[in-house]
Amino acid sequence: MSSSLRELYLARLREFYRQPARIFWVYGFPMVLAIGLGLAFKTPAQPRVFVDVVPPTNSSSPVEKLLSTKNSKPISGSGTKRVVIPGNEARPALEVRLVSTQEGDRRVKTGKSSLLVLTNDSGKVEYRYDPTRPEAMAARAAFDDALQAANGRPNPVRTRDDPVTEKGSRYIDFLIPGLIGQNTMGGGLWGVGFLLVNFRIAKLLKRFMATPMPRRNFLLAILGARLTFLVPDVGVLLALGYFGFGMPIRGNLGLVVLLEVIGALAFAGIGLLIASRAKTTETVSGLMNLVMLPMWIFSGLFFSSERFPDAIQPFVQTLPLTQLLNALRAVLLEGAGIADQVVWVALAVLSVWAVGTFYVALRIFRWT
Repeated sequence: MSSSLRELYLARLREFYRQPARIFWVYGFPMVLAIGLGLAFKTPAQPRVFVDVVPPTNSSSPVEKLLSTKNSKPISGSGTKRVVIPGNEARPALEVRLVSTQEGDRRVKTGKSSLLVLTNDSGKVEYRYDPTRPEAMAARAAFDDALQAANGRPNPVRTRDDPVTEKGSRYIDFLIPGLIGQNTMGGGLWGVGFLLVNFRIAKLLKRFMATPMPRRNFLLAILGARLTFLVPDVGVLLALGYFGFGMPIRGNLGLVVLLEVIGALAFAGIGLLIASRAKTTETVSGLMNLVMLPMWIFSGLFFSSERFPDAIQPFVQTLPLTQLLNALRAVLLEGAGIADQVVWVALAVLSVWAVGTFYVALRIFRWT
């Protein structure tokens, strides 16, 4: 490592730890958010409804009667079979996704579905859900109400609850990887883009350009410092999830690090691209929020991105944060490896974002 690169790298580290506010927003705030939401979702609340149903083999089963009522409407044009059951004043409408038993178990355990409904050979209906998720409780109540009504009240159908409480299927387990991805995105965009614009405003870029220093060393020092901060970024939240809430870590931590490094490079590239021409803090702040807002909304930070309509899923899946969160959850909670589609697709998409944004940013970057 050349002396200029080493000194620039150390300067970036000192600049960070000498500002307590930065330390709080990078490490303290995600911990407060995780603890607060983890504690809040231990008790029921009023949520949204999302229901998966394994189609019964018996045409006279109670669930089949509900799905075949004259008011139910199939949804066409989607990749999976879905049926809409209209609601009433007492309960909301139900959108039912028809799945296999294996797929339904996987979806409810990974937080992609609130409720799984099965029917055994004797006609008994079974509900599988996480009782710590308020949306699951609401889904169970709404579906049971519709089921009983379709089969004639008062409650002629025998049902049994099968709560899913194992570690890895709870909301806090879903949330921690989301916060890790959020930190990676924020650090890459604000830690690179906002820093460069501040340097440009203070005329520091022009001064650096006048020194006998390769320009690449300046950008490499910023990137190296950002990657260094990844270690505590990820470590703090993983430790909180594992020791504080019992979140399982079923996959390879080396693969988690690889995903985080590629993700950090992708977001650093986006940050560099945003900062390549911006000359005021107002401009860069607006551009940062413009870029981050769609990912905050669509990428599945606090609920599954599969909730959005099929028509916009291609857009949702091209967002770098969506791919990072999909892969992190698959590795940490499901034990996925690099050969699994969700992981290698995420690595490919993130790599394209990293290479593409860095290439364009370096071509148009202004030092003045």
